Amino acid sequence: MKISERLDTDLKVAMRARDELRLRVLRMLKSDLRYRQIELGHELSDDEVIAIVSTSAKKRREAIVEYDRGGRQDLSDGERAELAVISEYLPEQLSPEELNKLIDKAIAETGATTIKDIGNIMKVLMPEIKGRADGKAVNVSVRARLEGN
Repeated sequence: MKISERLDTDLKVAMRARDELRLRVLRMLKSDLRYRQIELGHELSDDEVIAIVSTSAKKRREAIVEYDRGGRQDLSDGERAELAVISEYLPEQLSPEELNKLIDKAIAETGATTIKDIGNIMKVLMPEIKGRADGKAVNVSVRARLEGN
């Protein structure tokens, strides 16, 4: 089942269950997908849907950090709840070991030795990850690996 079809089904279930949080989040995701579909002018592939869902999750993570920094625990908790719903539609996240293997492979492929090569590594690495890890965390891991070399 495609992710967009799963969203439709889960939206109907949330409506029947009167689950306001889930309903609000799923409607927001459907809206984001629809805007992107109109923008591109074609039916979205699963990879495109994952990219949109990943962006939405990233926004929630950033908002959580800012709300925590500002002492707004109530808003932070709301964002965490939304992130939990959004995360259900993302692929299984990579473990640190799996991520490190992919980073090592990308470094070997590109022959990178310094921090200046991080862009080349990320170009090779990010298509393999596709929503299975946060880009910022990947960048930090690659940077740490290169500084250790």
